[in-house]
Amino acid sequence: MKLIINHSSMLPIYEQISGQIKDKIIHGELIEGAALPSVRILARELRVSALTVKKSYDILEQEGFISTIHGKGSFVTSANQERLAEEKKREVESELEHAISKGRSCGMTDQEIKELFHIIMEEL
Repeated sequence: MKLIINHSSMLPIYEQISGQIKDKIIHGELIEGAALPSVRILARELRVSALTVKKSYDILEQEGFISTIHGKGSFVTSANQERLAEEKKREVESELEHAISKGRSCGMTDQEIKELFHIIMEEL
């Protein structure tokens, strides 16, 4: 599994791992029933502690994204569609906030931003 760890990030490594796996589930890169690498294998690949990977998997399990079967491994669950929809909405909201902030920092008025939004919506 391709994950990127940024050791200089303020975000803890276990959150980076769980966040990237969650994104892969939300965006359909990891589908229901897909097996995740074992804790030891992923820890070795990422060159981090097995405890760090275990903490990431525990978070994903608590949030309902994966389930772990003792002796068999961890698997992507039949994700709660409401939870996935909510995650996607939060992602869109965050990107819109970023775009609005960027527009304002360039000197655009709120009205100009709204007009641009409507123009783009009409084109899609």
